[in-house]
Amino acid sequence: MAKFTYTVRDLEGKIFKGSIDAPNKNQAIDYLQSKGVMVIDVTAAVMSKGVFGFGTSKAAIGSVKPAGHVLAFFAEQLSTLIAGGVPLVRAIKLLGDFSSDKYLGPVLVAVARDVASGNTLHGSLAKFPKIFDYTWIAMVQAGEVSGQLPESLMQVANYVKSNEALKSKIITAITYPGVLFVMAMGVLFYFVAGIVPTFAEIFNDFNIDLPPLTLAIVSISKAVRNHIILIIFGVIALITAFVFAIKTPTGKRLWHRFHLTMPIFGNFIANIYYERILSTMATLLNSGVSIINVLAVMEDAFAGNVLIQTAIVQAKKEVASGKSTSESFRKTGMFPGLMTEMMMMGEESGRLPHILQTLSKFYTEQINQFIARFSALIDPILIVGIGAIIAVIVLSIFMPIFKMSEIGSNM
Repeated sequence: MAKFTYTVRDLEGKIFKGSIDAPNKNQAIDYLQSKGVMVIDVTAAVMSKGVFGFGTSKAAIGSVKPAGHVLAFFAEQLSTLIAGGVPLVRAIKLLGDFSSDKYLGPVLVAVARDVASGNTLHGSLAKFPKIFDYTWIAMVQAGEVSGQLPESLMQVANYVKSNEALKSKIITAITYPGVLFVMAMGVLFYFVAGIVPTFAEIFNDFNIDLPPLTLAIVSISKAVRNHIILIIFGVIALITAFVFAIKTPTGKRLWHRFHLTMPIFGNFIANIYYERILSTMATLLNSGVSIINVLAVMEDAFAGNVLIQTAIVQAKKEVASGKSTSESFRKTGMFPGLMTEMMMMGEESGRLPHILQTLSKFYTEQINQFIARFSALIDPILIVGIGAIIAVIVLSIFMPIFKMSEIGSNM
Protein backbone atom coordinates (compact mmCIF):
# COMPACT_ATOMS: atom_id res chain seq x y z
CA MET A 1 0.00 0.00 0.00
CA ALA A 2 1.21 3.50 -0.85
CA LYS A 3 0.24 6.80 0.73
CA PHE A 4 -1.37 9.48 -1.44
CA THR A 5 -2.23 13.05 -0.52
CA TYR A 6 -5.42 14.44 -2.05
CA THR A 7 -7.36 17.65 -2.57
CA VAL A 8 -11.12 17.33 -3.20
CA ARG A 9 -14.16 19.57 -3.48
CA ASP A 10 -17.53 18.55 -1.99
CA LEU A 11 -20.99 19.31 -3.42
CA GLU A 12 -21.12 22.61 -1.53
CA GLY A 13 -17.86 23.76 -3.10
CA LYS A 14 -15.69 23.37 0.03
CA ILE A 15 -12.08 22.25 -0.41
CA PHE A 16 -10.72 19.38 1.71
CA LYS A 17 -7.19 17.99 1.90
CA GLY A 18 -5.93 14.78 3.43
CA SER A 19 -4.10 11.53 2.81
CA ILE A 20 -5.18 8.03 1.90
CA ASP A 21 -3.58 4.58 1.60
CA ALA A 22 -4.26 2.73 -1.65
CA PRO A 23 -2.54 0.15 -3.88
CA ASN A 24 -2.13 2.74 -6.66
CA LYS A 25 -3.16 6.23 -7.73
CA ASN A 26 -6.10 5.09 -9.87
CA GLN A 27 -7.70 3.17 -7.00
CA ALA A 28 -7.16 6.16 -4.71
CA ILE A 29 -9.03 8.38 -7.20
CA ASP A 30 -11.79 5.79 -7.66
CA TYR A 31 -12.26 5.56 -3.89
CA LEU A 32 -12.49 9.35 -3.50
CA GLN A 33 -14.94 9.65 -6.40
CA SER A 34 -17.11 6.96 -4.82
CA LYS A 35 -17.55 9.33 -1.87
CA GLY A 36 -19.32 11.83 -4.13
CA VAL A 37 -16.57 14.46 -4.19
CA MET A 38 -14.74 16.11 -7.10
CA VAL A 39 -11.08 15.09 -7.15
CA ILE A 40 -8.82 18.09 -7.73
CA ASP A 41 -5.43 16.56 -7.06
CA VAL A 42 -3.92 13.23 -5.98
CA THR A 43 -0.15 12.88 -5.67
CA ALA A 44 2.28 10.35 -4.23
CA ALA A 45 5.98 10.46 -3.37
CA VAL A 46 7.91 7.38 -4.43
CA MET A 47 10.88 6.76 -2.13
CA SER A 48 14.20 5.71 -3.59
CA LYS A 49 17.45 5.02 -1.79
CA GLY A 50 19.97 7.82 -1.67
CA VAL A 51 23.75 7.56 -1.71
CA PHE A 52 23.96 6.71 1.98
CA GLY A 53 20.87 4.55 2.06
CA PHE A 54 18.45 7.23 3.16
CA GLY A 55 15.14 7.67 1.35
CA THR A 56 14.91 10.58 -1.08
CA SER A 57 11.73 11.89 -2.63
CA LYS A 58 11.14 11.26 -6.32
CA ALA A 59 8.35 13.07 -8.15
CA ALA A 60 5.37 10.81 -8.85
CA ILE A 61 3.99 10.50 -12.37
CA GLY A 62 1.76 13.46 -13.15
CA SER A 63 3.00 15.60 -10.26
CA VAL A 64 4.86 18.06 -12.52
CA LYS A 65 3.09 19.97 -15.28
CA PRO A 66 4.92 20.18 -18.63
CA ALA A 67 5.26 23.48 -20.45
CA GLY A 68 2.18 24.79 -22.25
CA HIS A 69 3.69 24.47 -25.72
CA VAL A 70 4.41 20.77 -25.01
CA LEU A 71 0.74 20.12 -24.18
CA ALA A 72 -0.39 22.08 -27.25
CA PHE A 73 1.92 20.00 -29.45
CA PHE A 74 0.57 16.78 -27.89
CA ALA A 75 -3.03 17.82 -28.61
CA GLU A 76 -2.14 18.70 -32.22
CA GLN A 77 -0.28 15.44 -32.79
CA LEU A 78 -3.00 13.31 -31.22
CA SER A 79 -5.65 15.08 -33.32
CA THR A 80 -3.63 14.47 -36.51
CA LEU A 81 -3.02 10.79 -35.72
CA ILE A 82 -6.68 10.08 -34.88
CA ALA A 83 -7.91 11.96 -37.95
CA GLY A 84 -5.46 9.87 -40.01
CA GLY A 85 -7.06 6.63 -38.80
CA VAL A 86 -4.60 5.59 -36.10
CA PRO A 87 -6.40 3.85 -33.19
CA LEU A 88 -6.68 6.00 -30.07
CA VAL A 89 -4.69 3.75 -27.71
CA ARG A 90 -1.91 3.25 -30.24
CA ALA A 91 -1.73 6.99 -30.96
CA ILE A 92 -1.44 7.94 -27.28
CA LYS A 93 1.14 5.24 -26.57
CA LEU A 94 3.14 6.27 -29.63
CA LEU A 95 3.25 9.88 -28.47
CA GLY A 96 4.12 8.76 -24.94
CA ASP A 97 6.95 6.46 -26.01
CA PHE A 98 8.56 9.10 -28.22
CA SER A 99 7.79 12.19 -26.15
CA SER A 100 10.80 14.46 -25.63
CA ASP A 101 9.33 15.72 -22.35
CA LYS A 102 10.33 13.61 -19.35
CA TYR A 103 7.18 14.59 -17.43
CA LEU A 104 4.58 14.07 -20.16
CA GLY A 105 5.88 10.78 -21.61
CA PRO A 106 5.15 8.54 -18.57
CA VAL A 107 1.75 10.18 -18.15
CA LEU A 108 0.74 9.39 -21.73
CA VAL A 109 1.87 5.78 -21.34
CA ALA A 110 -0.32 5.53 -18.21
CA VAL A 111 -3.24 7.17 -20.04
CA ALA A 112 -2.89 4.74 -22.96
CA ARG A 113 -2.89 1.80 -20.55
CA ASP A 114 -5.99 3.16 -18.80
CA VAL A 115 -7.88 3.72 -22.08
CA ALA A 116 -6.93 0.23 -23.23
CA SER A 117 -8.52 -1.19 -20.08
CA GLY A 118 -11.86 0.35 -21.08
CA ASN A 119 -11.83 3.84 -19.59
CA THR A 120 -12.74 6.94 -21.59
CA LEU A 121 -10.03 9.33 -22.71
CA HIS A 122 -11.39 12.24 -20.67
CA GLY A 123 -11.70 9.97 -17.62
CA SER A 124 -8.09 8.85 -18.02
CA LEU A 125 -6.83 12.42 -18.45
CA ALA A 126 -8.83 13.49 -15.37
CA LYS A 127 -6.61 11.25 -13.24
CA PHE A 128 -3.79 13.75 -13.84
CA PRO A 129 -5.41 17.05 -12.79
CA LYS A 130 -2.10 18.87 -12.45
CA ILE A 131 -1.45 18.37 -16.16
CA PHE A 132 -4.89 18.34 -17.75
CA ASP A 133 -7.17 20.99 -16.28
CA TYR A 134 -10.96 21.22 -16.36
CA THR A 135 -10.95 22.89 -19.78
CA TRP A 136 -9.05 19.96 -21.26
CA ILE A 137 -11.37 17.40 -19.69
CA ALA A 138 -14.58 19.16 -20.73
CA MET A 139 -13.49 19.64 -24.35
CA VAL A 140 -12.20 16.09 -24.74
CA GLN A 141 -15.40 14.73 -23.19
CA ALA A 142 -17.52 16.80 -25.59
CA GLY A 143 -15.43 15.51 -28.51
CA GLU A 144 -15.89 11.90 -27.42
CA VAL A 145 -19.66 12.29 -26.98
CA SER A 146 -20.13 14.07 -30.32
CA GLY A 147 -17.75 11.81 -32.23
CA GLN A 148 -15.56 14.80 -33.17
CA LEU A 149 -12.54 14.11 -30.98
CA PRO A 150 -9.93 15.24 -33.55
CA GLU A 151 -11.67 18.60 -33.95
CA SER A 152 -11.98 19.04 -30.18
CA LEU A 153 -8.30 18.22 -29.66
CA MET A 154 -7.30 20.76 -32.30
CA GLN A 155 -9.44 23.37 -30.52
CA VAL A 156 -7.66 22.47 -27.27
CA ALA A 157 -4.32 22.97 -29.00
CA ASN A 158 -5.34 26.38 -30.37
CA TYR A 159 -6.69 27.42 -26.96
CA VAL A 160 -3.49 26.41 -25.15
CA LYS A 161 -1.32 28.10 -27.79
CA SER A 162 -3.26 31.36 -27.52
CA ASN A 163 -2.85 31.35 -23.72
CA GLU A 164 0.86 30.62 -24.04
CA ALA A 165 1.28 33.39 -26.62
CA LEU A 166 -0.32 35.87 -24.23
CA LYS A 167 1.92 34.73 -21.35
CA SER A 168 4.96 35.00 -23.58
CA LYS A 169 4.12 38.58 -24.57
CA ILE A 170 3.65 39.62 -20.94
CA ILE A 171 6.90 37.94 -19.83
CA THR A 172 8.80 39.52 -22.72
CA ALA A 173 7.38 42.95 -21.87
CA ILE A 174 8.48 42.83 -18.22
CA THR A 175 11.78 40.91 -18.49
CA TYR A 176 14.00 43.71 -19.81
CA PRO A 177 12.60 46.40 -17.49
CA GLY A 178 12.94 43.95 -14.60
CA VAL A 179 16.59 43.21 -15.36
CA LEU A 180 17.27 46.94 -15.87
CA PHE A 181 15.64 47.77 -12.54
CA VAL A 182 17.63 45.14 -10.63
CA MET A 183 20.91 46.31 -12.18
CA ALA A 184 20.05 49.94 -11.44
CA MET A 185 19.27 49.08 -7.82
CA GLY A 186 22.64 47.35 -7.59
CA VAL A 187 24.44 50.43 -8.91
CA LEU A 188 22.44 52.65 -6.55
CA PHE A 189 23.33 50.45 -3.57
CA TYR A 190 27.02 50.59 -4.56
CA PHE A 191 26.88 54.38 -4.64
CA VAL A 192 25.12 54.64 -1.28
CA ALA A 193 27.07 51.95 0.59
CA GLY A 194 30.46 52.24 -1.13
CA ILE A 195 31.21 55.63 -2.65
CA VAL A 196 29.30 58.01 -0.35
CA PRO A 197 31.03 56.78 2.89
CA THR A 198 34.46 57.33 1.30
CA PHE A 199 33.67 60.95 0.49
CA ALA A 200 31.95 61.42 3.86
CA GLU A 201 35.25 60.57 5.61
CA ILE A 202 37.12 63.07 3.40
CA PHE A 203 34.59 65.79 4.20
CA ASN A 204 34.83 64.96 7.90
CA ASP A 205 38.65 65.29 7.82
CA PHE A 206 38.33 68.79 6.34
CA ASN A 207 35.73 69.68 8.99
CA ILE A 208 33.50 71.65 6.61
CA ASP A 209 29.79 72.38 6.89
CA LEU A 210 27.92 70.07 4.55
CA PRO A 211 24.92 71.22 2.50
CA PRO A 212 21.51 69.79 3.57
CA LEU A 213 21.36 67.53 0.52
CA THR A 214 24.76 66.04 1.30
CA LEU A 215 23.84 65.57 4.97
CA ALA A 216 20.68 63.69 3.95
CA ILE A 217 22.56 61.38 1.56
CA VAL A 218 25.29 60.73 4.14
CA SER A 219 22.66 59.93 6.79
CA ILE A 220 20.98 57.46 4.45
CA SER A 221 24.35 55.89 3.66
CA LYS A 222 25.17 55.48 7.37
CA ALA A 223 21.77 53.93 8.05
CA VAL A 224 22.24 51.42 5.24
CA ARG A 225 25.78 50.49 6.33
CA ASN A 226 25.10 50.31 10.07
CA HIS A 227 21.70 48.64 9.98
CA ILE A 228 21.83 46.50 6.81
CA ILE A 229 21.01 43.27 8.72
CA LEU A 230 18.10 44.93 10.50
CA ILE A 231 16.82 46.33 7.21
CA ILE A 232 16.99 42.90 5.55
CA PHE A 233 15.15 41.22 8.42
CA GLY A 234 12.60 44.06 8.41
CA VAL A 235 11.92 43.58 4.69
CA ILE A 236 11.61 39.79 5.16
CA ALA A 237 9.21 40.32 8.07
CA LEU A 238 7.05 42.70 6.03
CA ILE A 239 6.93 40.30 3.08
CA THR A 240 6.06 37.37 5.37
CA ALA A 241 3.30 39.35 7.08
CA PHE A 242 1.93 40.40 3.69
CA VAL A 243 1.89 36.82 2.39
CA PHE A 244 0.04 35.59 5.48
CA ALA A 245 -2.41 38.52 5.26
CA ILE A 246 -3.42 37.83 1.64
CA LYS A 247 -4.02 34.16 2.47
CA THR A 248 -6.88 35.07 4.81
CA PRO A 249 -10.34 35.23 3.16
CA THR A 250 -10.67 38.99 3.70
CA GLY A 251 -7.07 39.68 2.72
CA LYS A 252 -7.34 37.56 -0.40
CA ARG A 253 -10.51 39.34 -1.46
CA LEU A 254 -8.97 42.79 -0.92
CA TRP A 255 -5.79 41.78 -2.72
CA HIS A 256 -7.69 40.39 -5.71
CA ARG A 257 -9.85 43.53 -5.83
CA PHE A 258 -6.67 45.61 -5.88
CA HIS A 259 -5.49 43.60 -8.90
CA LEU A 260 -8.51 44.81 -10.85
CA THR A 261 -8.56 48.41 -9.61
CA MET A 262 -4.90 49.40 -9.20
CA PRO A 263 -3.76 52.49 -11.11
CA ILE A 264 -2.35 51.92 -14.62
CA PHE A 265 -2.32 48.10 -14.46
CA GLY A 266 -5.82 47.39 -13.09
CA ASN A 267 -7.60 47.77 -16.42
CA PHE A 268 -4.89 45.69 -18.13
CA ILE A 269 -5.30 42.81 -15.66
CA ALA A 270 -9.10 43.00 -15.94
CA ASN A 271 -8.83 42.80 -19.75
CA ILE A 272 -6.71 39.66 -19.41
CA TYR A 273 -9.45 38.04 -17.31
CA TYR A 274 -12.16 39.13 -19.76
CA GLU A 275 -10.19 37.75 -22.72
CA ARG A 276 -9.61 34.43 -20.97
CA ILE A 277 -13.28 34.13 -19.98
CA LEU A 278 -14.49 34.88 -23.49
CA SER A 279 -11.98 32.63 -25.25
CA THR A 280 -12.65 29.77 -22.81
CA MET A 281 -16.42 30.09 -23.25
CA ALA A 282 -16.13 30.27 -27.05
CA THR A 283 -13.82 27.27 -27.23
CA LEU A 284 -15.95 25.10 -24.94
CA LEU A 285 -19.24 26.06 -26.63
CA ASN A 286 -17.75 25.34 -30.06
CA SER A 287 -16.76 21.91 -28.74
CA GLY A 288 -20.39 21.18 -27.83
CA VAL A 289 -20.18 21.68 -24.07
CA SER A 290 -23.42 22.94 -22.49
CA ILE A 291 -23.42 26.44 -21.01
CA ILE A 292 -23.93 25.08 -17.46
CA ASN A 293 -20.91 22.80 -17.82
CA VAL A 294 -18.94 25.66 -19.39
CA LEU A 295 -19.56 27.81 -16.32
CA ALA A 296 -18.76 24.87 -14.01
CA VAL A 297 -15.40 24.43 -15.75
CA MET A 298 -14.71 28.17 -15.59
CA GLU A 299 -15.54 28.24 -11.89
CA ASP A 300 -12.43 26.15 -11.24
CA ALA A 301 -10.34 27.59 -14.07
CA PHE A 302 -10.62 31.12 -12.61
CA ALA A 303 -9.98 30.26 -8.97
CA GLY A 304 -6.96 32.58 -9.15
CA ASN A 305 -9.21 35.57 -8.44
CA VAL A 306 -12.00 35.08 -5.90
CA LEU A 307 -14.00 38.05 -7.23
CA ILE A 308 -14.07 36.65 -10.76
CA GLN A 309 -14.75 33.14 -9.44
CA THR A 310 -17.61 34.36 -7.23
CA ALA A 311 -19.15 36.20 -10.18
CA ILE A 312 -18.97 33.06 -12.35
CA VAL A 313 -20.56 30.97 -9.59
CA GLN A 314 -23.35 33.54 -9.29
CA ALA A 315 -23.84 33.56 -13.06
CA LYS A 316 -24.00 29.74 -13.10
CA LYS A 317 -26.76 29.77 -10.50
CA GLU A 318 -28.71 32.34 -12.51
CA VAL A 319 -28.36 30.34 -15.73
CA ALA A 320 -29.41 27.17 -13.91
CA SER A 321 -32.55 28.97 -12.73
CA GLY A 322 -33.51 29.79 -16.33
CA LYS A 323 -31.93 33.20 -16.89
CA SER A 324 -30.04 34.01 -20.08
CA THR A 325 -26.24 34.02 -20.07
CA SER A 326 -26.02 37.76 -20.78
CA GLU A 327 -28.49 38.66 -18.03
CA SER A 328 -26.72 36.36 -15.57
CA PHE A 329 -23.35 37.96 -16.26
CA ARG A 330 -24.83 41.47 -16.10
CA LYS A 331 -26.40 40.84 -12.67
CA THR A 332 -23.01 40.01 -11.15
CA GLY A 333 -21.82 43.59 -11.71
CA MET A 334 -18.31 42.32 -12.41
CA PHE A 335 -18.26 42.47 -16.19
CA PRO A 336 -18.31 45.49 -18.56
CA GLY A 337 -21.45 46.49 -20.42
CA LEU A 338 -19.84 45.83 -23.80
CA MET A 339 -19.28 42.21 -22.82
CA THR A 340 -22.83 41.54 -21.60
CA GLU A 341 -24.47 43.42 -24.51
CA MET A 342 -22.45 41.44 -27.06
CA MET A 343 -23.46 38.24 -25.25
CA MET A 344 -27.10 39.26 -25.55
CA MET A 345 -26.72 39.89 -29.30
CA GLY A 346 -25.03 36.53 -29.68
CA GLU A 347 -27.90 34.78 -27.89
CA GLU A 348 -30.52 36.60 -29.97
CA SER A 349 -28.77 35.73 -33.23
CA GLY A 350 -27.94 32.16 -32.22
CA ARG A 351 -24.23 32.84 -32.81
CA LEU A 352 -23.03 33.17 -29.23
CA PRO A 353 -19.71 31.27 -29.70
CA HIS A 354 -18.84 33.41 -32.74
CA ILE A 355 -19.66 36.67 -30.91
CA LEU A 356 -17.63 35.57 -27.89
CA GLN A 357 -14.68 34.77 -30.13
CA THR A 358 -14.93 38.16 -31.85
CA LEU A 359 -15.09 39.97 -28.50
CA SER A 360 -12.14 37.90 -27.26
CA LYS A 361 -10.08 39.21 -30.19
CA PHE A 362 -11.09 42.77 -29.24
CA TYR A 363 -9.74 42.31 -25.72
CA THR A 364 -6.63 40.60 -27.10
CA GLU A 365 -5.99 43.72 -29.17
CA GLN A 366 -6.46 45.90 -26.08
CA ILE A 367 -3.92 43.77 -24.21
CA ASN A 368 -1.42 43.92 -27.09
CA GLN A 369 -1.76 47.70 -27.32
CA PHE A 370 -1.10 48.11 -23.60
CA ILE A 371 1.95 45.84 -23.76
CA ALA A 372 3.32 47.81 -26.74
CA ARG A 373 2.80 51.14 -24.97
CA PHE A 374 4.21 49.80 -21.71
CA SER A 375 7.32 48.44 -23.44
CA ALA A 376 7.86 51.76 -25.22
CA LEU A 377 7.49 53.90 -22.08
CA ILE A 378 8.89 51.87 -19.19
CA ASP A 379 12.52 51.80 -20.41
CA PRO A 380 13.00 55.57 -20.70
CA ILE A 381 11.04 56.12 -17.46
CA LEU A 382 13.32 53.72 -15.58
CA ILE A 383 16.48 55.16 -17.13
CA VAL A 384 15.48 58.75 -16.40
CA GLY A 385 14.22 57.92 -12.89
CA ILE A 386 17.28 55.95 -11.79
CA GLY A 387 19.54 58.45 -13.55
CA ALA A 388 17.92 61.29 -11.63
CA ILE A 389 18.48 59.52 -8.29
CA ILE A 390 22.15 58.85 -9.10
CA ALA A 391 22.51 62.45 -10.31
CA VAL A 392 21.23 63.69 -6.94
CA ILE A 393 23.77 61.48 -5.13
CA VAL A 394 26.60 62.68 -7.37
CA LEU A 395 25.51 66.30 -6.91
CA SER A 396 25.46 65.83 -3.12
CA ILE A 397 29.08 64.66 -3.32
CA PHE A 398 30.31 67.42 -5.63
CA MET A 399 28.66 70.30 -3.76
CA PRO A 400 31.11 70.01 -0.79
CA ILE A 401 34.00 69.50 -3.24
CA PHE A 402 33.12 72.78 -4.96
CA LYS A 403 32.93 74.40 -1.53
CA MET A 404 36.38 73.03 -0.62
CA SER A 405 37.76 74.37 -3.92
CA GLU A 406 36.42 77.83 -3.14
CA ILE A 407 38.01 77.75 0.33
CA GLY A 408 41.33 76.67 -1.18
CA SER A 409 41.30 79.44 -3.80
CA ASN A 410 40.62 82.10 -1.15
CA MET A 411 43.54 81.04 1.03
